[in-house]
Amino acid sequence: MAEPFAELPAPHLRDRITTRNIMYSVVLALLPAALGSFYFFGLRALALVAVASASGVASEAALNLATRRRVGVADGSALVAGMLLAFTLPPGVPYWMAAVGAAFAMVVVKGLFGGLGYNLLNPALAARAFLMACWPAHMTASWLEPARGTLSGISGVDAITTATPLGALKIAQGMLADPSASLQDVALATKNIGYLYSSGSLKNLVFGNVGGCLGETSALLIAIGGIYLIARRIVSWAVPVSFIATVGLVTWMLGGEGIFRGNPLFHILSGGLLLGAFFMATDTVTSPIAWRGKLIFGFGCGALTSIIRLMGVFPEGVCYSILLMNVTVPVLDRLTRRRIFGDMR
Repeated sequence: MAEPFAELPAPHLRDRITTRNIMYSVVLALLPAALGSFYFFGLRALALVAVASASGVASEAALNLATRRRVGVADGSALVAGMLLAFTLPPGVPYWMAAVGAAFAMVVVKGLFGGLGYNLLNPALAARAFLMACWPAHMTASWLEPARGTLSGISGVDAITTATPLGALKIAQGMLADPSASLQDVALATKNIGYLYSSGSLKNLVFGNVGGCLGETSALLIAIGGIYLIARRIVSWAVPVSFIATVGLVTWMLGGEGIFRGNPLFHILSGGLLLGAFFMATDTVTSPIAWRGKLIFGFGCGALTSIIRLMGVFPEGVCYSILLMNVTVPVLDRLTRRRIFGDMR
């Protein structure tokens, strides 16, 4: 006997876009940044991406078999989560960390909540936060100098040799805030900030000649992939535009005075902002449905990122800001959803 089906009231909309199409479009959008990471960090970058992706796919398949669910790894969601996790890792982390993080993302963050479409948090970012809590030494010190670039982004200055651009800025700002700092330290910190905010440093951030995580180096390559997704209508423009604009505005307003004022372009181009804005915050499962909710969500991500960068201990705040806003999505959906004609609720 055939299974009965429920016929809902008209109108009936049909779309050729499937989950598989969406996921593999994201994979395609990530390829420029993946090739860029290979150019800057060598085969190790591609190996990290491969290990994280393979671990994510294998972990999801094993969990589905153990729980007697449909295996369903061909939809590409596990592959995307693995790639995005690898893009948030320093290029020098051990391979086993990428494998453990991807397994955590698929089993704990996604699988235990019901699988695709039911997870509350972004799997890749939750896995990165898990790795940061368990192995902070690897996550904060496994930086590699890019080919034909500098680790900190400060050209010709040897004072900061183990920091990314955001880390270098945080160190310089800490030196300025230290009342016991000598005049020499203050002068060096001022010089370092001047280099970071210079046109040469911003150019390096655009093309990727700086240290950072695999998906943080070249702002241009990340932006190309993000614009591709928006043009294909895979993601909405509302989240990345409100996210990036808020970071630019808040860092300019609260960054300080004179040379110490936050440079909006530096904060937009550095760190994982563009990766988070285009690929993480736009996740269809963990972001609001209505466009008003998306704008509020992007504004919240941008404000939290700026506050963590400017006032927190960590130099970067993209990961935690998106995770915190993920928790608010059910409320945002309830407050901003459009009322259906005839709905009396």
